[in-house]
Amino acid sequence: MSNLFKSKALTFFAFVLLLSSAVLAQTPASKTKPIASPRDSVSGMIGGATISINYGAPSLRGRKILGVIEPYRKVWRAGANAATIFTTDKDIMVEGQKLPAGKYSLFAIPGEREWQVIFNSQTGQWGIRKNPDGPGTVAGDDPSKDVLVITVKPVKAGPTERLTYTLDDKGFALVWEDVKIPVSIL
Repeated sequence: MSNLFKSKALTFFAFVLLLSSAVLAQTPASKTKPIASPRDSVSGMIGGATISINYGAPSLRGRKILGVIEPYRKVWRAGANAATIFTTDKDIMVEGQKLPAGKYSLFAIPGEREWQVIFNSQTGQWGIRKNPDGPGTVAGDDPSKDVLVITVKPVKAGPTERLTYTLDDKGFALVWEDVKIPVSIL
């Protein structure tokens, strides 16, 4: 082999190695997309109890969600991806009904005039079970684990792109699209 051939071959392989290194170095960044529904959480004190809500926060991204993508009268995980988790360190009264201290999956059955909010003791779920029985079917892999089901009235709210939970001294609210779902806690 001539020195010229060896030199050109060495240069070629060095170029290929350099190019493949550059491509491999960029691969993780090119495969990393922003998370469409990042996890979020809110926590605070309400009536002496520490309350926290951990949820997936989807965005509208130009879509109509409530009543369309998430149909009315069908169980919804009240967030995205893994089930929304509601935790209280003390017994509380939710809409006048007792909820023992604990950790719960939070689900909802949206409606145009009223919503059901469901506290289910089975946590660690991904999403919800299928809704084979139609409207009114409760959430969770085991409906017998529903600890509390309350009914609340939605109120109109300003446009909200990303699903958000808020806490104040009166309770919590789910706010998304053009609706606010207030839930009172004592």
